[in-house]
Amino acid sequence: MQVSVEAKDGFERRMTVEVPAERVNTEVEKRLKKIASTARLDGFRPGKAPISVIRGRYDGQVREEVFREMLQSTYFEALSQEKLQPAGEPRIEPLEKKPKDGFGYTATFEVMPEVALNEMSDITIKRPVARVEESDIDEMVEKLRTQRATWTAVDRAAEDGDQITINFKGYINGELFDGGSADDVPLKLGSSQMIEGFESGLVGIKAGESRTLELTFPEDYQAANLAGKEAKFEVEATKISISEMPEVDEEFAKMFSATGNLADLRNDIRSNMERELKSRVNSSVKEQAMQALLDANNLDVPGALIEEEAATLKKQAEAEMAGNATGGNTKQELPLELFMENAKRRVSLGLIMGEVIKAHSLDVDADRLKAKIEQIAADYEDPKTVVDWYYNNKEQLNQLENVVLEEQVVDWVLDQVKVEEEQASFAGLTSGGM
Repeated sequence: MQVSVEAKDGFERRMTVEVPAERVNTEVEKRLKKIASTARLDGFRPGKAPISVIRGRYDGQVREEVFREMLQSTYFEALSQEKLQPAGEPRIEPLEKKPKDGFGYTATFEVMPEVALNEMSDITIKRPVARVEESDIDEMVEKLRTQRATWTAVDRAAEDGDQITINFKGYINGELFDGGSADDVPLKLGSSQMIEGFESGLVGIKAGESRTLELTFPEDYQAANLAGKEAKFEVEATKISISEMPEVDEEFAKMFSATGNLADLRNDIRSNMERELKSRVNSSVKEQAMQALLDANNLDVPGALIEEEAATLKKQAEAEMAGNATGGNTKQELPLELFMENAKRRVSLGLIMGEVIKAHSLDVDADRLKAKIEQIAADYEDPKTVVDWYYNNKEQLNQLENVVLEEQVVDWVLDQVKVEEEQASFAGLTSGGM
């Protein structure tokens, strides 16, 4: 077998593979003889037909099968011989050859980039330092009160913060649009649940009154068929309600704590908030570590890998949109270009992290994996059953192993860079700010 490789632009390679006729014919003859040993042809006993007759009947079919199978096997054989690692599927073009000359083809594909890890000592990562304060617990108690609020109907005009129950119909160009109509919908004014202008346009309405709202959907609205469109909504209010929040007493504590003790409730809240705080700190450090890898290792990546990842992200986004769609909305087709930038980042980061793992022989820390599984299992009634389930479920275990290995890469990055503490607050971290 003869193999030659031509370097094209960027990562593209054009590999020519030529297989000699002797190799092809040997395999064809082998298969024809196997067929001859069992073939049932008119005028011959089973397995007794002359090979010349078998060849005349089956040569074309067998040769086609051999070509197809040899194409695949010789492709990977040639890659191994030339020490090439393709990125994505090849484009195959057959060479024009007569059967007596064997067969050949060209395979055009992109190859994986070489990754060389660069120095990172000049990069600084900020580790947030924060604690859960009593005021944070007070704020959480207020949120819990809001969750347990009851709504009482009142006979007055609606104000911001009130909940109104409405029936509405939405029109575009005079026609009802899918998902734009509903009855008995509870809506808290000021919650920004609806598009801009909808809720503010209902301030002052009374039960039994109707209003017509002329609004415009945002340009970036998730349903592409509505984005930027002018719409008219006919809205009828059927009820105006105000919220009444429970008192912070033992009855309130029983809603969230088994003991019904306020002190126990606050301790439970503190524990949950501290877990959340730790998670947010780790997420912040991890995000900075990933960015540090990208900043230190400016990597060009094959377009085939980017397009493949973008297609995956596109499929996930479309599935999520379909799952969130209401009414008879049809599936939204999103342009691939929307995902290309994120896909390039993910592919680059994956290649760099892979090189870190390979270059520094990082293996999944078994103790760390065990601790993570036990942490997850602790939230269940029977932790041991959950632990056993993970260790007996290969797919789920692999996912957790990837998470642990990613954490070990973050630890490696932190050893390479400067880490400085930065004061933060619980509210700032959990709301996305500092």
